[in-house]
Amino acid sequence: MTQGYGRARQNEIYSAGIHRRTPRVPTDFAELERHARATMSRRAWAYIGGGAGEGRTMAANRQSLDRWAIVPRVLRDVSRRELGIELFGHRLPAPVLFAPVGAGALAAPDADRHIGHAAAELGVPYIFSNQGSVPMEDVAAEMDRVRSGAPRWFQLYWSVDEELVDSLIGRAEQMGAGAIVVTLDTTMLGWRPQDLNLGSLPFARGEGIAQYTSDRRFTEMVANRIATAVGERPEISVGAIATLFSIARNTPGALLRNLVDERPRAGVQTFLDTYSRPSLNWSDIESLRGRTSLPIVLKGILHPDDARRAVDAGVDGIIVSNHGGRQVDGAISSIDALDAIAPVVEGRIKVLIDSGIYTGADVFKAIALGADAACIGRPHMYGLALAGADGARDAVANIIAEFDLTLGLSGHTDVADLDREALRRLS
Repeated sequence: MTQGYGRARQNEIYSAGIHRRTPRVPTDFAELERHARATMSRRAWAYIGGGAGEGRTMAANRQSLDRWAIVPRVLRDVSRRELGIELFGHRLPAPVLFAPVGAGALAAPDADRHIGHAAAELGVPYIFSNQGSVPMEDVAAEMDRVRSGAPRWFQLYWSVDEELVDSLIGRAEQMGAGAIVVTLDTTMLGWRPQDLNLGSLPFARGEGIAQYTSDRRFTEMVANRIATAVGERPEISVGAIATLFSIARNTPGALLRNLVDERPRAGVQTFLDTYSRPSLNWSDIESLRGRTSLPIVLKGILHPDDARRAVDAGVDGIIVSNHGGRQVDGAISSIDALDAIAPVVEGRIKVLIDSGIYTGADVFKAIALGADAACIGRPHMYGLALAGADGARDAVANIIAEFDLTLGLSGHTDVADLDREALRRLS
């Protein structure tokens, strides 16, 4: 991102307007959300747009941000502005990342590939979802096609199968991930009435499990389930079944055809049985350093004591997050949690934030309150639903543009200089 990005983005849109071309992706969140809801299926909207319980946490995310007011300063030279930051040894053009959102194909086919393309165009990281609809290797290849070495991280849901955990980490390392993001707040799914009222869990329909079905260890687990179901046959071992998945289409025999027919159902059930681990604890996190050399980021931290424990555990960063209000109804807002956590961390590890960050002004407030960067979730998914990769790109480009203009119009020239003095808390 170059200095003056906000004005360049404005000029691009206004210039198109001369020729009566208006943006496919609305530039304000409320209109973006309305357009996306009208476009998406009921199931897609329930999963992506919905929240836990009565939606109180989603509402709190917005209400808490509104309680912080930006206090502009004037008569300062803001003609040149610096948005770039350093994050785990990499220079990023803006303090913004594409957050992981599972089952993205509900919004658009091949969702993860499109989102990766969008992130690569902007040069900001995409945190690949562990619940993606496209294997991570394919998304990485698409990003590299757009921009060689485009930054990407990997979100890890800790499975009950430790070999699967290691396999996913190994694949993340191989495809060039810059960090492992361990999601802590979804060891069980929250009570989500929008999904429940439709009887809709994407994963139970085989949606959003491509990281698993493309995994060697997971394939072995599915093969073992099928072998058990059909009865062990001496001529067909578990390993043979795993191998035959790729060739059975051209292999005669009713048994093999039956095995292939059984695979999708067995894959879904294996996923549901192994997806996440409610017993996950700090000892597991401490063990992770011996399993990967990548930076480790813990996603879902909301309490200062957990932030302290993360520092003591030797991780490299945290993401202050309530999962977009989709896990616990009535939970603390992410911005109020950040307000309490940032002073405790004191810069010893990186602090990121997500949940309710929908505009450039929101990013400004988050950075001023101590975040190093903000992760954008629903906006890029809504843009995706409206216009594919271009839509996901434009939704986040608009947020970065507004952040740039807000920075300058508030009398600041460098994201590194933002602090609480730029804000006032309203009663």
